[in-house]
Amino acid sequence: MLNLLEKSPLERRKLILEGNILPTLILLSLPTIIMAIVQSMIPVFDGFFLNNYGGVLVAGAVTFCAPIVNIINGLSMGLGSAGMAIIGQFNGLGDIKRVKHASLQLLVFALVLGIICSPLLYVIGHILTNYVNKDVAPYILEYLSLYSFVMPMLFMAAIYNGIKNACGQPEATLIRMVMLLILKIIFSFIFLKILRLGAKGAVFSSFCSYSIITLWLFYDLFIKKYEYQLSFKNYRPDWATIRQFVRIGLPSMLSSMFVFLGFFLINMEVQSYGPKVLAAQGIASNISALTFTVPSSISTTITTMISMNVGNNNIKKGKSIYYESLIIGSILSIAMILIITPFSRAFVKIFQKTVMDGEIINIATHALKIYNISVFGFTLFMIVQGTLLALGRTKVTFVTGLLRVWGFRYIFIILTRHILGVDAVFWGNLFSNTIAAVIYLIIMQMIPFESNILNE
Repeated sequence: MLNLLEKSPLERRKLILEGNILPTLILLSLPTIIMAIVQSMIPVFDGFFLNNYGGVLVAGAVTFCAPIVNIINGLSMGLGSAGMAIIGQFNGLGDIKRVKHASLQLLVFALVLGIICSPLLYVIGHILTNYVNKDVAPYILEYLSLYSFVMPMLFMAAIYNGIKNACGQPEATLIRMVMLLILKIIFSFIFLKILRLGAKGAVFSSFCSYSIITLWLFYDLFIKKYEYQLSFKNYRPDWATIRQFVRIGLPSMLSSMFVFLGFFLINMEVQSYGPKVLAAQGIASNISALTFTVPSSISTTITTMISMNVGNNNIKKGKSIYYESLIIGSILSIAMILIITPFSRAFVKIFQKTVMDGEIINIATHALKIYNISVFGFTLFMIVQGTLLALGRTKVTFVTGLLRVWGFRYIFIILTRHILGVDAVFWGNLFSNTIAAVIYLIIMQMIPFESNILNE
């Protein structure tokens, strides 16, 4: 880890292109895995403060709102994925000038897009109040309306991650995530525990945290001296570059948005069973985030390594990276299942420290055990997706992303809810991730392993 931090971006490029695959993959994945652990701890601490100090209604409302926020944020996620693929291949060619130019174009475009999209949360909040449980409706409106001010900063963070990963600097995103975790804990303690501001406190915590993070991102990208330092000097929109990002990123954008729309519809099913079930499902999701993000986080490193090798016309090594990643991902996912599952009930009780509602604890524990098992299929799915993104085959990721949530999970829930009740949501997670992984692996064997970006 320390050895990686000492390497310059150019030295890392050489390591990715010329070094042994397994040591390089592990070395570059370590910051990403650590970041995944830190990232997964953010919803854990959010859930802890919300469930213990916000109450069932506030916790349920925030759980319900999460996929709605992510539907809009899916635009930045798609652009960030496109940034990793395109900028990563420019980096593989050793063209630093194009790396810097593309990074600045993407960053400015995403910021403007984030500002334009922010008011949508306010509009959506007003519409939803007519269709959700009347007990949580006021909190949903309050949360979404205020969260509009946070949205542009989420866009900036997603693009920053894409740029840094494309340049082979995953530890930069780790530093950002550690800072965000610490800030979220501090501000959640202030706004939720001390001031007891409920849904407003949850938003204020995010706003204050991301405001500080955004200032740090600006320093790291524009002020800090290094090979890829950006500058607004002589900046003007390059519509050809922006169109390329949109063209490559659009399938990922739409995929992310439709996936989270599917999660929103699933939450609509869950909220019909009452605030307690919604809160329990939120607890299970928060805890399982750790199980899911750690093994699947290597997909980001895979995108970087494969895109740079393919950009350098080293197809054979790109394939080897893909196959070795499947092995590492399988080992990591099985390890997480064995570590987390036996302690499911103990983890759930942490979120009920001040309440100890037996009904919520039982539902959340049951859901968490099922969610944990599905991590194996999800990890394989993410590894193949990272490979396809590196090759620029985002249309494939768009279709399969939709199938995973809409074609498999949501239809499974609709067909089995009369038999399984709310359990259909939990088992649908396992079913969809497993089937999607199998289909993805088959597709990967059928398409050419070559760049869909540089060949156009």
